[in-house]
Amino acid sequence: MTPLRDRLYYSAGGAVYATKEAAYNIFILLYYTQVLGLNGALTGTVIACGLAWDAISDPLVGTWSDRLKTRFGRRFPLLVASILPLGIGYLGLFTPPAFILDDSLLLAGWLLFWSLWVRTFITSYAIPHLALATEISTDSMERSRLLGWRMAVLFLTAVLLPASALLLIFGGDADLDGRFIKANYPIYGVYSCLVCWLCASVSVFGLRRFARDDGVPDSELAAHHPDRPRLVTLTADLFRTFRNRNFRYLVGYDMAVMVSFGVVSTLNMLVWTYYWEFSSVQISVILSVPSLLAVALLLVSLDALGRHFSQERLLELAALGLLGNSLWLYPAHVAGWLPEQNQWLMFSLNFLLMLFFMYCFLVRAIFTQSLTAAISDVHAKQHRLRQEGGFFAAGNFTQKIATVFGPFYGGLALDVIGLEPNALPGSVNQSVLDQLVYAYGLGFIPAVVLSLFLARQIHRKS
Repeated sequence: MTPLRDRLYYSAGGAVYATKEAAYNIFILLYYTQVLGLNGALTGTVIACGLAWDAISDPLVGTWSDRLKTRFGRRFPLLVASILPLGIGYLGLFTPPAFILDDSLLLAGWLLFWSLWVRTFITSYAIPHLALATEISTDSMERSRLLGWRMAVLFLTAVLLPASALLLIFGGDADLDGRFIKANYPIYGVYSCLVCWLCASVSVFGLRRFARDDGVPDSELAAHHPDRPRLVTLTADLFRTFRNRNFRYLVGYDMAVMVSFGVVSTLNMLVWTYYWEFSSVQISVILSVPSLLAVALLLVSLDALGRHFSQERLLELAALGLLGNSLWLYPAHVAGWLPEQNQWLMFSLNFLLMLFFMYCFLVRAIFTQSLTAAISDVHAKQHRLRQEGGFFAAGNFTQKIATVFGPFYGGLALDVIGLEPNALPGSVNQSVLDQLVYAYGLGFIPAVVLSLFLARQIHRKS
């Protein structure tokens, strides 16, 4: 069994990816559209442009890290080189200079530059870090535990970082909502930067003993990696991973779930703010406490889930749970079946919705990555070539779908439904609020249905 200290060091790396998730899923759309006044569709389009770059950089970084040979191993040079610039990216993202704020094209260009910067360095950190799990342990269940701990820290950070910021940075007062104060966002950028630097450093240097000359325990497999990987070999490696039928279905499944998650994460802040009219404190609680409970429940039930269900079946059950969870609260409220004036009841029901959502989503995340590692093992035996980085690169790319599609879809939805910039809670027309809920469901439900279909196509042994 992997020592506790190594689990903690490895899981700390999940917080690095979570800083990006928190920034894009919670604050970017609200900041650039409602605070800085950038057009919603333009904001979403700019963020979506990063996906084209990710489609190139993710698989190249993954396959490159598989073939990289240094005296510090395959993964560690990329991990170390990413730490400093990644933190700087958050400073730039939330601190546009005053002279560009009145020019929408300049502001959009600023957002594009720093989005590409952050995405580049999150790729060069997250993919080698994920692949490192296969070098820390070769046992399937132990890898699930490692990835489970990483995912737990990732999601705890993804919710606690913005939740604490809502209390400490965006709290405001009775007369002024801190989420609409422009000066608060550079402080959040510094906060994100420091969290990123601290957690990345702890993880990388805590695990430095796993850096080795070739990074591959099986010398026979390692011998098939050339010393100087070329673009043509990296491209061939990438296409080789997608020859695996189960892996193609797995990537499709994960992409569909992440599309739905991106919609929920992006629109949650707007729905909680305008539709339910929750305060910053209430939103902070609903962001953090259900996720804390979901992580605790997951860690307690992880081994039992692994014993009683196959990884493929757990993916199917997670998608089914996400779908069922989306079909009770909002439809009941729109239909008028819930008391309008009972704010405590509305808050409690949203709390339960988030708790079950986060549990199902975490189950999906852990066993998707565990199944990816298992598929890469089978692939290595078949092709005598270790490509963990290439396989995890595809998974990392699907994770980024959420941070691209969510803001893109959310920006378009805001323009279509007519939610005005700088609108305050309680001042928005009810028809606009209803359309916001319809946009929420339209972006979420079809993608989850698709993920359920794809989960049923995965049969690892076929």
